Amino acid sequence: MKVTVLQENLARGLSTVSRAVSPRSTLPVLSNVLIASDEGRLRLSATNLELGITCWIGAKIEEEGSTTIPARTFADLVGTLPQEQVSLNLNASTQTLNVRCGASNTDIKCIDAQEFPPLPIPDMEGAILLNVADFKDMISQVVFAASVDEARPVLMGVLVMVEKDTITMASADGFRLSVRKGTLSQPAAQPFTAIIPARALGELARVASDGNEMISMVMPKGRGQVVFRMKEVEVVSQLIDGTFPDYQQIIPRSYKSRTILSTPALLKACKQAEIFAREGSNVARFNIKSSGELEPGSVEISAQSEETGSNETVVAATIDGVGLLIAFNVKYLREVLEVVKSPNVALETSAPNAPGVVRPVGDDNFLHVIMPMHLG
Repeated sequence: MKVTVLQENLARGLSTVSRAVSPRSTLPVLSNVLIASDEGRLRLSATNLELGITCWIGAKIEEEGSTTIPARTFADLVGTLPQEQVSLNLNASTQTLNVRCGASNTDIKCIDAQEFPPLPIPDMEGAILLNVADFKDMISQVVFAASVDEARPVLMGVLVMVEKDTITMASADGFRLSVRKGTLSQPAAQPFTAIIPARALGELARVASDGNEMISMVMPKGRGQVVFRMKEVEVVSQLIDGTFPDYQQIIPRSYKSRTILSTPALLKACKQAEIFAREGSNVARFNIKSSGELEPGSVEISAQSEETGSNETVVAATIDGVGLLIAFNVKYLREVLEVVKSPNVALETSAPNAPGVVRPVGDDNFLHVIMPMHLG
């Protein structure tokens, strides 16, 4: 293999695939990145057997070939090189890659590409097409609510359901639930349901471009995998086996009060309360005071800590219904407010021991259910 590539392109490609590198693997080759010539471009791939990321970068290919190179060593080296042409020259018999750039000349010991796990080459026929920007938006509104508890692997995933031209994503960790709907560019050939690891979707959002590019999503039959393909990047993930809980049962059908607040004002109040609530178990009290004839409606958000003190913020609100004192995990509330795009947000509540629902005002595609905490 003999290839010339720009340092900045190589650095960007390595940064794209690096998160799929397995840091503590019994297989040494999983700590490596596969580099291979591929139809006039250079292909970089990394996998930890659950998640695989491939990136293609422009390069001048003089001789075809492939090898796998220690990911950390190579990325660290490329990061220190000047922004010039980098020439990569593989000695296939010794599996040593010579890396030259400017005054730097390095030899790195590699592992034969034959030892690298084969990544699927999926048939993209019948793929679902989504706008990248919209899909990243959807991902951001569900991944944070997925569980990190390995005892319940199903909840570490995001339920993805596709029917006709609608895609629905849901995640839950036992304390909160996020549901986001979206519209596909064209109706899907057939409906399907899958549980995709939240981490894989998070990585997909990280490596996807910000433009108006389209992303293709396909599930190769019988592989238990999902493949996302863009122009220069492909992400492959194992699916999670199991049955996702019936989340529709968790969404309250009615409410006794609907409180409309400014999203930035409520977010700021939650951030302040969290400074004091985090010493305990993140409990913040929300005293919803309904508007009378003379008094405008407001929500008093308070948190206290024995060690550091207390904080109280009053946020103006429009309240339809009765007043209520309820406690929430303020970290959870802050996390959902950070992904609400509308200027105002509605908080629907029924009782101190019943779940609350957060909905962006004017956007029916997103809702978030949050369990209350005990008012001590």
